[in-house]
Amino acid sequence: MTQSPSPASPSSAPYRQSIAGCLSGAIGAHGLSESELGRWLEKSAPALHDLKADYASGRLPLLKIAEETADIDEADAALTRLLEGANAIVFFGTGGSGLGGQTLAQLGGWNLPGVSCCSDARRPRPRTRFYDNLDPLTLSAGLGRLDLAKTRFVVTSKSGGTTETLTQLLATLSAVKDAGLESQIPKMFLGITEPDAPGKTNGLRALLASLGIPMLAHHTGIGGRFSCLTNVGLMPAMARGLDVRKIRAGAREVIDSLVSSSFPAAFAPAIGAATAVGLSKERGIRTLVMMPYNDRLGRFSEWYVQLWAESLGKGGEGTTPVPALGPLDQHSQLQLFMDGPREIAVTLVRVASAGEGPVLDAEMANIAGQGFLGGKTIGDVVDAQAHAIAEALTQAGRPVRTFDLATLDERTMGALLMHFMIETILAGRLLELDPFDQPAVELAKTLTRERLAR
Repeated sequence: MTQSPSPASPSSAPYRQSIAGCLSGAIGAHGLSESELGRWLEKSAPALHDLKADYASGRLPLLKIAEETADIDEADAALTRLLEGANAIVFFGTGGSGLGGQTLAQLGGWNLPGVSCCSDARRPRPRTRFYDNLDPLTLSAGLGRLDLAKTRFVVTSKSGGTTETLTQLLATLSAVKDAGLESQIPKMFLGITEPDAPGKTNGLRALLASLGIPMLAHHTGIGGRFSCLTNVGLMPAMARGLDVRKIRAGAREVIDSLVSSSFPAAFAPAIGAATAVGLSKERGIRTLVMMPYNDRLGRFSEWYVQLWAESLGKGGEGTTPVPALGPLDQHSQLQLFMDGPREIAVTLVRVASAGEGPVLDAEMANIAGQGFLGGKTIGDVVDAQAHAIAEALTQAGRPVRTFDLATLDERTMGALLMHFMIETILAGRLLELDPFDQPAVELAKTLTRERLAR
């Protein structure tokens, strides 16, 4: 007999998930009934069982990465050496080699309670730049503005054959040589790529080795879009002063919940996966919106979009993920979410903000015709908006899921990242597809190479 899922995660968890707004009890016929959700949870039971077996056997390294520490020590030492004499660090890497690091780096750089920025006094705090998209003018202008002698570069490609990343590296190496810094190249660059393997060509490794540039090993068992908790994502986090051990500790809490859960309704990612797939199959939901109400989660939305789209969009299956940011997109996309086709479900991520920020002057608020703002903080306004949109979506009969975070820190971010990676894997197994490959993307890469060769 399938257990009925709790609408929210335990209050002691780093986050609280609620799917109540996706059920018919809240939004009527446009939501899943308890019995429909129960069937999808029951269907996910074998996938959950297999995932627990994957953890026990070590077959899926992603589930073990939160327990590792040696790679953190290695990355920490490499970054300390790299940043000597630096005032800027540039990260080259596209897709999964860029978005995970950007997601974590965005958490840093804010002198806020709960975020341990600048906690490592041993290391200088350079400006951080990411170049993930390939554009000739952007890269040329960026290199032109940098003081190359004081800039360091981290170049990431799992396969070592990513055209965009190699293009950026080749152009940058030429710029460094033209600046008379060729002898400094081994100190200015660091690579992250797979180790040598028989029968495999790794162009990035060959090039870096020829120039004496040090390298860290990219985890061979964890692919790009799932690599945010490896050195690929943690290196930018360390550069921004975050405590990466706390990030992994948050992820470990989700793994501990996986191990201890005896049925899907007791495991938040399984509930999320069953809800997403159930809404798609039972109610025709085709679009999933990820909408956090916090600037520091903007890149998280982008990371989620790649994770879900590239993992599940294959064989005619999948739903389209859309990034949004609150309250900004209340003034652009919300009209569609509220009153467009009934094929959209929204996930809201709310960070407790009541009482935070500047207090708004009551007299001036009255003059502006916004007397209700008087004496409130900016955090009060955002908190009210984030809760009001959930109520509005519910009243409009639109599926809405919420995540509530008491604080946005390293622990919480690590837990969120692991939650959505596991949710995506379970959704893939519910859809009977492989969430780890991307055959259509590989075809586009092959055709690009052939066109350039001609």
